[in-house]
Amino acid sequence: MKKSLLGSIIICAGTFSMVTGCWTSMQTEQAEKAPMSTSQKSENPFFLAYTTPELVPPFNTIRVEHYLPAFQEGMRQQLSEVEAICANTQAPTFANTIEALENSGQFLERVSLVFSNITATTSTDELDKLSGEVAPQLSQHSDTIYLNDQLFVRVKTVYEQRHLHSYAADQLKLLEDQYRQFVQAGASLSSDQKKELEEINKRLSVLTDTFSKNVRKDTENYRLILDKSQIAGLPEDVLAEARGEAQKANQPDKWVFTIQRSSITPFLTYADHRELRQQIYQAYQQCANNDNEYTNKAVIMEIVKLRHRQALLLGYENYAAYHLQDSMAKSTAKVYGLLDKLWPSAVQQAQSEAEELQQLIDQGSEPFALQAWDWQYYAEKVRKQKYDLDVNSLRPYFSLQATVAGAFDLANRLYGLRFVERKDLPLYHETVRTFSVFDKDNSLLGIYYLDPYRRPGKRAGAWMTNLRQQSHQGGKKISPIVINVLNFNPPASEGVSLLTLDEANTVLHEFGHALHGLLSAVNYRSQAGTSVYRDFVEFPSQLMENWLLEPEFLQTFAKHYQTGEAIPAALIKKVRQAKRFNQGFAVSEYMAAAYLDLAWHTMDPETISDVEQLEHETLARLGLPATIAPRYHSSYFQHIFSSGYAAGYYSYLWSQILDADVFAVFAKKGIFDRATGEKFRREILSKGGSVESAELFRTFRGRDPDSTALQQRLGFK
Repeated sequence: MKKSLLGSIIICAGTFSMVTGCWTSMQTEQAEKAPMSTSQKSENPFFLAYTTPELVPPFNTIRVEHYLPAFQEGMRQQLSEVEAICANTQAPTFANTIEALENSGQFLERVSLVFSNITATTSTDELDKLSGEVAPQLSQHSDTIYLNDQLFVRVKTVYEQRHLHSYAADQLKLLEDQYRQFVQAGASLSSDQKKELEEINKRLSVLTDTFSKNVRKDTENYRLILDKSQIAGLPEDVLAEARGEAQKANQPDKWVFTIQRSSITPFLTYADHRELRQQIYQAYQQCANNDNEYTNKAVIMEIVKLRHRQALLLGYENYAAYHLQDSMAKSTAKVYGLLDKLWPSAVQQAQSEAEELQQLIDQGSEPFALQAWDWQYYAEKVRKQKYDLDVNSLRPYFSLQATVAGAFDLANRLYGLRFVERKDLPLYHETVRTFSVFDKDNSLLGIYYLDPYRRPGKRAGAWMTNLRQQSHQGGKKISPIVINVLNFNPPASEGVSLLTLDEANTVLHEFGHALHGLLSAVNYRSQAGTSVYRDFVEFPSQLMENWLLEPEFLQTFAKHYQTGEAIPAALIKKVRQAKRFNQGFAVSEYMAAAYLDLAWHTMDPETISDVEQLEHETLARLGLPATIAPRYHSSYFQHIFSSGYAAGYYSYLWSQILDADVFAVFAKKGIFDRATGEKFRREILSKGGSVESAELFRTFRGRDPDSTALQQRLGFK
């Protein structure tokens, strides 16, 4: 499993997979191409020194036709750099081999990070076609370098002599990581095995790209169009957003809902029309699973077969065993141990919740058996009944602008950061906002992009990625450029986008990833920010979520968007009293997806015939209540089939143990305690992947993680 030497992968969502590794083939067609002419280069922004403020990408001048020549030139340049390493007649050293390898491919990284962001946020058919062409080229580009015998001998020599030198901790980590990545990529395989592995990786790059496109296109393909007789129960602000969606669909007298989370969730929560709830719910469950051009059924089966063969070639029992080598957990036994410990409590709690919902249904004039599309609707009614809390009443206090400002203020209180909006930076879409981020000494720390709204061509979900990784080169600090991508409803007629509590939570979560990237203070860009183990990367982001329901924090920003009135203390109290409500459902649907992920990547794919068989057998074995579906069915499970979470979706739960344990320190010292914040920044956030994740945690907490705080938070016995 090759870790990127081009920068971090996108965190929290599936996207163009080539960012996970971009190396080159000594014999590729791209490598054999002659360098571009001067005139060609002068017309392509990637070939010119950026003259933009803070050297951000010149989005306003980059066109689709610029990418392929830039990719080809980037691969050609990196090939030349790698050839120079191999041709060096001096004995292999850390400087002439490990650091030289680390520093190669910077032109290619420049192109890759821009392209991956654009294809995830503003894709078109032309870009989709291009990504499908580029992905296998980059896969081969990656493979042949990692499978190059001459280069591996040099890396191996430095590795085997590591005990003869006094390396700094980050240097030793870089050396060990590089050596392991070569071995895990197949550097020790025979010639025939290497050829087979190259073909597998090339095909996987195409399949994962196809999977993501199918999900996006099938999501955009569905619309639930309603007339006035079908909208009972839906709040006015939800209807206003649906009316805006209808305008875009040329249905001015209708209301339109989609299977984007920001649209389907309020519909399932409030719509009185039960048959329509069933219709949209089942459409979501069947995303990319219908017998049409966007189905992922065959794509999934081919992916898992190739991953299984890949693992066997590399000497592992299955893909999960292979993947988990780069994790805190290290083994499937430890992952299953975590899940199996919490699963009975989660299901028991969910069954208790289902009984409560059924009791409410039975009190109606026409009782029926609770179904999955009824859960959110009746859960909201029970919440109102038990806690006198209508979650929609919270939305006026959580405008997007105020919530983002609250996140910025929290970063200031904990770390001394200031976010100042810019109006002079090139944008890749008109709704994107940009900010300079200043450190406590008023030095420029980095640039922050915020892309908040859903739109055609934008993949579902929320994530953080980079346009430039933090590093030190030639004694100079290279500042990071990070992006938070969200998928909220665009502003309604009043020009304000109001968030649900879950969406406000997403703002804080993704902002936590952004802080991890911005506060990075490492030497090597492959160790920067979020370049950590998958089951550690969600820890800093999930930690940020803990502040959301803290009264002291809410009072700093949660104000009514019309009146400016601070969120009432009584309302905060109700929210806090209800915070464990429906946790059985939430944890069960998440854990069911985590179990599905492990099932796909531990089983022998020859033992199953299709996607439905594996899902049915796995969920039946778990005893998941029929009224609860996995958070993601396989056909649209982008985390594991088009992103970096294969055999790693459990990471959110693993990271919750870490974040609950660490927030206990903040809760004890004070949620705005600057000393604790500075300690967390110094000992966790700034280190990135330059130190083993377990060691970072022990340094901060003084011991290994303890799950007690998480179990108390969830209310599980």
